[in-house]
Amino acid sequence: MPFRKFIIIPLFIAFQAFLLMALTPFIPLTSKAVGGPGLLTWISFQAWAMYFLGGCNLKMGAKSVVGYLGGIIASVAIFELGAALSGLNCPTTPWGLYLAVFIVVIFVISLQKVPGLDFIPSYFIGAGAYFALMTYLKKPADLSQYAWYVQAAIPEMVACVVGLCFGWVTVAFQTWYEARVKTAAA
Repeated sequence: MPFRKFIIIPLFIAFQAFLLMALTPFIPLTSKAVGGPGLLTWISFQAWAMYFLGGCNLKMGAKSVVGYLGGIIASVAIFELGAALSGLNCPTTPWGLYLAVFIVVIFVISLQKVPGLDFIPSYFIGAGAYFALMTYLKKPADLSQYAWYVQAAIPEMVACVVGLCFGWVTVAFQTWYEARVKTAAA
């Protein structure tokens, strides 16, 4: 495909990125719970990339959603187990947290043997995003710890699904456009 025809694909994807940036502050369930409009844009971009990492198909998109949720659950398990093991901490090193990570990661990596739950990169991306949210944000005084876990998880999952939808649209457009160019050339 000559560049003059190929450039349509990057232009379309750039428009999608522009649209994502413009729409993110208005995505329901995301702004107030996590500190303000646009904070979750980076999670949507990560999920968009996960769609490509997973092979650009709906099955792997669904596995990405499962992995993001699993990463959140793993993060909560690490928080809770780390707190339970906090007696192992010393003034300069949180050994209880390190041990909690060690234990939980064994379970996460073992999921690669479970069909449907086996897209392990999405667990790590989901957990990393959740850790970032929980580290950055302060828990409101009127929420229990478990309600706070959920209140931070919902926006992450919404942003994940939005990003995966953008990935699907990218692939659908590119597939349609390349077929159209090929047909026109023939």
